[in-house]
Amino acid sequence: MDIDLADLDFWRKPLKERHEAFARLRELDRPVFFPEKKVPFLRSGKGFHALVRHADVVEASRNAKVFSSEPAVTSPEPPGWVKQVFGESMVNMDDPRHARLRRIVTRSFSPRMLAGLQAGIEAACARIVGDAVKDGPRDFVSQIAARLPIHVICDMLDIPDELRAKVHQHADVSTAYTGVRPSLARSVQLAGQNMLALLALQRMVIKLGQERAADPRGDLISLLVTANPDGEKLTDRELGSFFALLLVAGNETARNTMAHGIKLLTDNPAQRELLMSDFDAHIGGAVEEMVRHVSPIMQFRRTVTEDCMLRDLELKKGDKVVLFYGSANRDESVFPDADRFDITRDTKPHVGFGGPGPHFCLGANLARQEMRAMFRELLTRLPEIRSVGEPELLVSNFDNSVRSQAFTF
Repeated sequence: MDIDLADLDFWRKPLKERHEAFARLRELDRPVFFPEKKVPFLRSGKGFHALVRHADVVEASRNAKVFSSEPAVTSPEPPGWVKQVFGESMVNMDDPRHARLRRIVTRSFSPRMLAGLQAGIEAACARIVGDAVKDGPRDFVSQIAARLPIHVICDMLDIPDELRAKVHQHADVSTAYTGVRPSLARSVQLAGQNMLALLALQRMVIKLGQERAADPRGDLISLLVTANPDGEKLTDRELGSFFALLLVAGNETARNTMAHGIKLLTDNPAQRELLMSDFDAHIGGAVEEMVRHVSPIMQFRRTVTEDCMLRDLELKKGDKVVLFYGSANRDESVFPDADRFDITRDTKPHVGFGGPGPHFCLGANLARQEMRAMFRELLTRLPEIRSVGEPELLVSNFDNSVRSQAFTF
């Protein structure tokens, strides 16, 4: 086939061409293996089987014992020294270590905690949209989509105002690092920038954690560094790693979906009119359909822990598989006329927040909350808001990110 998901050139192709390629892969009898080139310090050269059908992605997601998140879920897998320097993220762990951390941080996303954030989210949306009105429409990403998730994260952790610019800066560096780089030199440069920013932020949040362990407040950091009913709490390194994860996962899902979402509403005026005709009745379905259509995080990797069969494919211990969420979310056997944007669609099976199982996105409800609040503010205050032209997309095999999107109101 003329498709190579391991070739960085594939991820430079227009979205339409990539969707067509995945549709062809879904028609095959079994997952295709893609060899990877070995690149010192960047790629192991192991290669992977591409799971592109919805059923395969769901099966691998549910069976975390066989399809392991260790040693890492990203492609390429980071070298071992990264964990020694930065600590280990919970997304790269299996039970029981993963279960322990998840028990601790789940308190951060309880219905009670999220309800307490609602007024602050609404106020932030009003302020962000107000700034766009004052400054005039230029770029939907920098003026709207990129601002809200980081603001909410900083509020949740009660990050002091003088440190918030540093948090914004690291989020931007991390987004650039997930992109496809044209050369080894550029990869090394971005990796260095990302590591320096991450180290600075980890030191910052660890210092805040130590202060709040001694003098707890009502913020998320205080909650994580004080013991839960089982006597469990995050260590300094675990807090630093969780903060880094929150900046990526807690930022990119909402940011990417909102940025693509304004384009989807513009290109589908009938769906936009339906949403505006009864916002409360349709916004829930609209957000889920946006997440399905966009698949803001496009893939995660798993390592096979024992010999097994997957749809007539014999997998051996140590094999790698990659779960392509964007492809699963356009599987016609689950989502008829999958390329069509339809806010009345039954989207319950979508895997835009990850597949079902122990690694389903903890912050899914927070992302939904942010998107509902922002689109309410936008469509109420600026009912004529529209995207203008085509978005500039980040070239990436992981992050379906919009770098910029012109808009008007």
